[in-house]
Amino acid sequence: MSAAPERGTRVALTIAGSDSGGGAGIQADLKAFARCGVHGTSAITAITAQNTVGVIAIHAVPAEIVLAQVRAVLADIRVDAVKVGMLGTAPVTLAVARALDDLPAGTPVVVDPVMVAESGARLLDPDAQRALVEEILPRATVLTPNLPEARVLAGGMDASSAPNDAGLTDRPGGVAELGDRTSAADDDEDEGDQAEALARAVLALGPRVVVLTGGHRARAVDLFLDSADPRSPVTIEGARHPDGAAHGSGCTHSSVLAARLALGDSPLNAARAARALAGDAVANGLRDVGHGAGPVDVFGLARVRTD
Repeated sequence: MSAAPERGTRVALTIAGSDSGGGAGIQADLKAFARCGVHGTSAITAITAQNTVGVIAIHAVPAEIVLAQVRAVLADIRVDAVKVGMLGTAPVTLAVARALDDLPAGTPVVVDPVMVAESGARLLDPDAQRALVEEILPRATVLTPNLPEARVLAGGMDASSAPNDAGLTDRPGGVAELGDRTSAADDDEDEGDQAEALARAVLALGPRVVVLTGGHRARAVDLFLDSADPRSPVTIEGARHPDGAAHGSGCTHSSVLAARLALGDSPLNAARAARALAGDAVANGLRDVGHGAGPVDVFGLARVRTD
């Protein structure tokens, strides 16, 4: 008997909100999947009216329609990995938890705990935040919070009342820097210890792996912590790109990570690939698009136009 042919096209499913400006959300996710050579499918949780300047309006998709979208995909298409982004409301969050239970056993799920847009608009209701912690995080293979999101999740505080990072000041392009320091080395060590403590606290909420992303940290370093081997977290280095554009960088990072898991990478290798590709997307970001934070560019559109 001849061996079965090796399967070719891999498929990822994104469950997230739509960004009419094309920079983040479903639009960023599908671009990231394609950049990795993975076919993208989608279930839209919310329709946002937004651009590079801000979010003007949000319309939540009914929970039953979100669940129907996922089930329609799963009924016909083998999904190799799932990325969960903006959930918005508690009913949608609970519907997504039900949808994740419909996945074949072992399907990796990457959760990007979207709470607040880059413009400051709140994207997750308080009751949805509780449902996220109780129903989605325990079903996550990999959770990818940034530093403020990790503090909210670990501390149980409401996202809208979370304090700004102590000693951190935001700069354009999603870049942050420490304020006054007497010793850069001491501050880096203290900040690293705090980041690890946060990652461990979030890991205790149920995901298998936490990747604490470095965009809001003093150094652009991601921290990888695996519940299967929590003794020694892995740091994933990367350069900052203060002259780039970062709208959609978090969505891109988590979607690349999901796509690489769909292709068979280990979580650590997928996290390394996500850090590298998301960093390049920020460096190549489209600062000439819109009047606010420009969108990331995973394809290198300037190069594509000249090919």
